[in-house]
Amino acid sequence: MKKYSMETLVGIFMAICIVCVAYLTLKLGEVSVFGDQSYPLFAKFTSVTGLKVGSPVQMLGMQIGRVAGFRMDQNDQVAVVEFSIGKDVKIYEDAMASIKTDGLLGDKYVKIDAGGGADMLKPGGTIRDTEAPVDLMELISKYAFGDVEKKSPKDADKGGSK
Repeated sequence: MKKYSMETLVGIFMAICIVCVAYLTLKLGEVSVFGDQSYPLFAKFTSVTGLKVGSPVQMLGMQIGRVAGFRMDQNDQVAVVEFSIGKDVKIYEDAMASIKTDGLLGDKYVKIDAGGGADMLKPGGTIRDTEAPVDLMELISKYAFGDVEKKSPKDADKGGSK
């Protein structure tokens, strides 16, 4: 009798462990089982350097979605980024999207300024006002190889204050 009760307890414990592992797998993998709780939005950027599928989309410092995909618009010569935004988040038509870096050398993410216009963006809408990422390596190379204009203190004095 004791043998079967111990086996039953071990079986119940294992079943609970399997359910917990399945739950964590779905949550950490951000897999939706009971329907998608987001809607798509698009934005056109001149460059999406460093941005990747799954990168966070933030507004007011909080994550509101993820980058869902990329495509190239050959006619306008821009990259079109698709976002997956939480259903409860409202974004106005005059919103601005910019690609930022998390820290000095961190991962890229999209920052959205929600705007304040009268009309809301509908699912599948496009954010028109965008800002491409700053290329840190390009700035460093410009400084290192002398493309940045330098002024010496003597040049500043020649400015003409008499």
